[in-house]
Amino acid sequence: MTEQQAVNRQTFDQVMLPIFSPAEFIPVKGEGSRVWDQQGKEYIDFAGGIAVLALGHCHPSLVAAVREQSEKLWHVSNIFTNEQALRLAQKLINATFADRVFFVNSGSEANEAAFKLARRYAITKYNPYKTKIIAFKQAFHGRTLFTVSVGGQAKYADGFGPKPADIIHVPFNDLAAVKAVIDENTCAVVLEPVQGEGGITTATSEFMQGVRQLCDENNALLIFDEVQSGMGRTGKLFSYMHYDVVPDILTTAKALGGGFPISAMITTKEIAETMEVGAHGTTYGGNPLACAVGNAAFDIINTDEVLSGVEKRHKLFVSYLNKINEKYNVFSEIRGKGLLIGAELNGELVNRSKDILQACAVEGLMMLNAGMNVLRFTPSLIISEEEIKSGMAKLEAAIKKLLSE
Repeated sequence: MTEQQAVNRQTFDQVMLPIFSPAEFIPVKGEGSRVWDQQGKEYIDFAGGIAVLALGHCHPSLVAAVREQSEKLWHVSNIFTNEQALRLAQKLINATFADRVFFVNSGSEANEAAFKLARRYAITKYNPYKTKIIAFKQAFHGRTLFTVSVGGQAKYADGFGPKPADIIHVPFNDLAAVKAVIDENTCAVVLEPVQGEGGITTATSEFMQGVRQLCDENNALLIFDEVQSGMGRTGKLFSYMHYDVVPDILTTAKALGGGFPISAMITTKEIAETMEVGAHGTTYGGNPLACAVGNAAFDIINTDEVLSGVEKRHKLFVSYLNKINEKYNVFSEIRGKGLLIGAELNGELVNRSKDILQACAVEGLMMLNAGMNVLRFTPSLIISEEEIKSGMAKLEAAIKKLLSE
């Protein structure tokens, strides 16, 4: 018996911490937007590793980058720098508002660094009482105690003891609510341009511009969490580029490495200079292996061909979803930007997103939800039209079966 044959879904329950409830099938191979499980069954991938696999599974350029770098240098720690990290940092700076970059391994770590930096900047430049963080209900910023407290969903934060203080949550897209709580002791306003876990809700232009103005008036920093919405996901390299608004700090992860764990916090020179050697750190962050893959992914994603293709695929997804809705009336709203799309459930399928995911798996489709009542689509940015058509046929078949039960 091989090692692969010796493990199955039941093995998970025997050996893993019970914080996830994975699908019954176990993927073992991926290529582009197709995946195969232990039994050789093929799936179309509309999940993209939760917006991570921007170039699909095992993209040849990323595979080559891993192979080449793996034979040179894997890790040196923060005692040294390395060429791959410096190249990737320069690319991020050249393409954005930023002057300085800090690499870590996950979105949570990038956001943790952003929140610490915001407080350090405010305390250093203004006064020790300028520590208030304004965030938004239904937001998601990570799983560390600090980031889960800034996130606006109690279900992820409760039950772990005392939380970091001086964090206020207000309704998303509600400028008046922000204005009511922001003051001279606010160090930062933190938001996702497109809320992911919160149901794929997009910030309005009026809201974004208003928050920017309020931050300026109160000497508060504006932090954009683009862990999910960044790296081409919405058709721009970063979502803030859709708005006439520039943040002070931005975080990115997920697609930055195309599947290899890497994240970054980027900011301006002035803000960065409030940190000093030893104030924060990371062991694995910015290691040459991760940054080599990040460089390869960045060079492909940040092209007109890929970015312009996102909007074309968005229209195709929405068209198919509308056709399904015309037949079955199962969506009350289809929203989002680019290939970060949410379909809110309606009628007989209200709050049955998990049932739909399970039914899709039977049909050979990997899907996501964003809460109990929203289907989430975060496929590869270069998924083919044929794969979109095939996946949507599988989604329709799953919905049809659920409605006939």
